[in-house]
Amino acid sequence: METFKDKVAFITGGASGAGFGQAQVFGQAGCRIVIADIRQDALDEALAKLRAEGIESHAIRLDISDRQAYAAAADEVESVFGGPPQLLFNTAGVNSFGPLEKATYEDFDWIFGVNLHGVVNGIQTFLPRMIDSGRDGHIVTTASMAGFEGSPTAAIYSATKAAVINLMESYALTLPKYGIGVSVLCPASIRSNIADAQQTRPAHLAANSGFRSDEAFIELQRRLYSGGMDPVVLAGHVKQAVENEELYILPFPETKDGVRAHFDTILDAFADPDSDREGAEQRARAFAAYRAEAARTAAAAG
Repeated sequence: METFKDKVAFITGGASGAGFGQAQVFGQAGCRIVIADIRQDALDEALAKLRAEGIESHAIRLDISDRQAYAAAADEVESVFGGPPQLLFNTAGVNSFGPLEKATYEDFDWIFGVNLHGVVNGIQTFLPRMIDSGRDGHIVTTASMAGFEGSPTAAIYSATKAAVINLMESYALTLPKYGIGVSVLCPASIRSNIADAQQTRPAHLAANSGFRSDEAFIELQRRLYSGGMDPVVLAGHVKQAVENEELYILPFPETKDGVRAHFDTILDAFADPDSDREGAEQRARAFAAYRAEAARTAAAAG
């Protein structure tokens, strides 16, 4: 994407943290900004700041796990700006910490509902409208470095982010033909308020949890994230990736060695190729034929 002037950008979690940084950076680049967030007070404050910076902006209170509310938000965007967004930022996310064996259904439902289903809702809501508009576009979804491997204390969060990474890789294989680019952002630590995410947890999903939500632990998380990357700096990396049509946004070089070690472990687990070379070659030919036929079928289907 070569220019951002007058393009509409819809940003979930846009009232603070990474989302607000994206609103500032892309707003200053010329985008008309829609920030969506579940907290009205945070929206009011963020909207005032954006407008004080001269950024054309609009705010929508939205629970991204609510599909009907998402559809209404999309209608509101079109009413205010005359069409769907060309830039969709799935940035909102929540986390909770504790031993996986202590997790409850409510822990799974809340974290999956926001981190994965919220992303699905955003794309399912806006993508058909973006395609129908016939304009170029880009979708950026925030995953996490945690999505590259499991975690003993943030297992559900890590699982959602692994799903998001894989999902965006798949969209990157299917959307360029519509002129829509795809990026997945994998942060490590950001200066954000994700430590306070428990405050946004719905009451019916908060009563039964196996994870820690006491003030002492939340304060520990606040201290951890306070040393993270500045959201505006992070958004600058996102802007560069959108300009260059890059799929992976990985601006945390300090995590590279750990990722390499993890994937080396996976690669080392593969069977010795000499143990079944003939069978492996036969399976590889069959899979290649399948992929070619699947590609032809997909192309014929339009």
